Amino acid sequence: MSDVRKTIAAGHRHTIGIRSDGTVMAKGDNKCGQCDVSSWSDIVSVDAGNVHMATNTGNSHTVGLKSDGTVVAVGWNKHEQCNVDDWQDIVAVAAGWRRTVGLKQNGTVVAAGRNNESQCEVSHWTDIVAVTAGDWHTVGLKANGTVMAVGNNRYGQGNVSDWTDIVAVAAGYLHTVGLRADGTVVATGKNNEGQCDVRDWNDIVAIAVGSSHTIGLKADGTVVAVGWNEYGQCNVSSWRYIVAVAAGCAHTVGLKADGTFVAVGDNEYGQCDVSIYR
Repeated sequence: MSDVRKTIAAGHRHTIGIRSDGTVMAKGDNKCGQCDVSSWSDIVSVDAGNVHMATNTGNSHTVGLKSDGTVVAVGWNKHEQCNVDDWQDIVAVAAGWRRTVGLKQNGTVVAAGRNNESQCEVSHWTDIVAVTAGDWHTVGLKANGTVMAVGNNRYGQGNVSDWTDIVAVAAGYLHTVGLRADGTVVATGKNNEGQCDVRDWNDIVAIAVGSSHTIGLKADGTVVAVGWNEYGQCNVSSWRYIVAVAAGCAHTVGLKADGTFVAVGDNEYGQCDVSIYR
């Protein structure tokens, strides 16, 4: 199984990062306790629940995968999206709006949280190697490079059944992005802000998706972006030496090769004040 761990994550109004010692740091809105991660240890991957800016609630949660395959979660729990204490043998986690998804060692998937649009109906999935959670849809990448999706499909964000040779997936508010083995990128779903205009991208090694913007990390450590840019969240063309990227609702975070962070976009809650971290 390929490594699908995330060292950084960006939620609606907060940013999460794993230190080299397995502890976790957080910056930004803590209205629901989504930044209360200072007691976490032995964390190997993180994700943060996102929500479109139009919702404007600030409700969010943060999920951490421990080295022993168990999961911890803090933050908004109205729909029991943080009820993951009994999960075991997990190798990857994804946090969407109002739900949490976990990928098990055997390639099956578990989910907790709101399921009003069937976004948690993943118990029948098998041979999955990566998962991602948008606001109302959940996407799984299979070992053979194909993709499946459940949940809201109003804008075609779940139309991924014909994708092939995919090595990574990312889901936003109403769009889905896939990275192909050859470094090109495909996208489907709502494209009102140009968030799906990725056909000319190449040499991409990682992708990240915010509510309505899409980020691509290139093999040379530079970063490209398309989509909604009202807060400057796509102003990443000057970034260099980047090794990982994350996208929140309206901000973008990059991890540099030297262990420092860069961030652009909405900073109303200090979610971009990460330059002191390493």
